[in-house]
Amino acid sequence: MELLTGILLGAIASYWGFSFFNRKKGVDQIEKQSVVLIEKIKSVCKLISVEGDFAEIYHFEDTKNRFLNLFTSRKKAVLLINAKAHIGFDLSQIKLNANNDTKEIVLTHFPEPKILSVETDVKYYDKKDGIFNKFEASDLTDLQKEAKQFIVAKIPETGLLNSAKKEALDTILMIEKMLETSGWKLNYSQLILPNGELKELSK
Repeated sequence: MELLTGILLGAIASYWGFSFFNRKKGVDQIEKQSVVLIEKIKSVCKLISVEGDFAEIYHFEDTKNRFLNLFTSRKKAVLLINAKAHIGFDLSQIKLNANNDTKEIVLTHFPEPKILSVETDVKYYDKKDGIFNKFEASDLTDLQKEAKQFIVAKIPETGLLNSAKKEALDTILMIEKMLETSGWKLNYSQLILPNGELKELSK
């Protein structure tokens, strides 16, 4: 009888220990999976959603006075700037939390669109040196920078940033689909987007 009781108690203890170990192992796996998923989303980092092409003409002129202001010397150039601007989202700034009990990733903040890169190709026309005011290599380097800033300053006027804002919905839906393939859900009930876009997302 005592032997039978001992066997029964041993079996119950073994079953309880085995169940506890498996349950703890499962929780650990879910927690690790949530960390991996969050890092995977953030590792996409800079996601381009809109591209814009530019062809602009930029006039440069520089006048210097020489010899006690008795002479002026002017250098000038006309620049043709062909540029491509990439607008999108820096997903490293996204804020996500994991609810391991419900297997949900909670999205609480989605970044505003920004200029991710501007690629420029500059050609010089009508480049003329002054007698005492000539173009140096450093001048051309500075002009390249000015050309890029010239394009950057024009981007807000084009509506590209607003176009990228509309693409935020598609980006969030892309994240949602990615999570679904791993058996997780995206919870964006705490997310606030401008112009009622969250309502559109929830349809």
